[in-house]
Amino acid sequence: MFSPSANSLKPTLASPLNRMAILGLFLLASFWSSGCVSRRMTIRSNPPGALVEVDGKRIGLTPVSMDFDYYGTHEISLSAPGYETMRVHQPVEAPLGQRIPIDFFTNHFLFGHVTDRHDFTYNLARRREPIDEELNLIDRGRNFRSQAQIGGVAQP
Repeated sequence: MFSPSANSLKPTLASPLNRMAILGLFLLASFWSSGCVSRRMTIRSNPPGALVEVDGKRIGLTPVSMDFDYYGTHEISLSAPGYETMRVHQPVEAPLGQRIPIDFFTNHFLFGHVTDRHDFTYNLARRREPIDEELNLIDRGRNFRSQAQIGGVAQP
């Protein structure tokens, strides 16, 4: 009869099963401690305090920062009282480490946190003449104030 010795049943480091287990642990550790990339853009205006919309979503008043998910062209709209509304198709370029196929490795295997920042500054132009809607609103407000002071109520 065949009786295996104790040494022949011990797994060795060179065995295929152990190599697969070590590779699996290495990959698990790599994904567990994988890198993280944040993309952030800051929008400033001259004068500050302009309302900002990026891709149709209100962000806030300048200076304002926001995180974004993709590179490419973003539609940015800035508006402030007394200034012309500015609409810009702003290209946001990807750095070398965020271009295909390099981005797979920098996003997943880079140890640590990386923030890609983009700053944009826009100069708003003063409005030359008030818009008819603004004049109409101002006139209605003046009429309402004078009627409130006199005590009369206007019927629409």
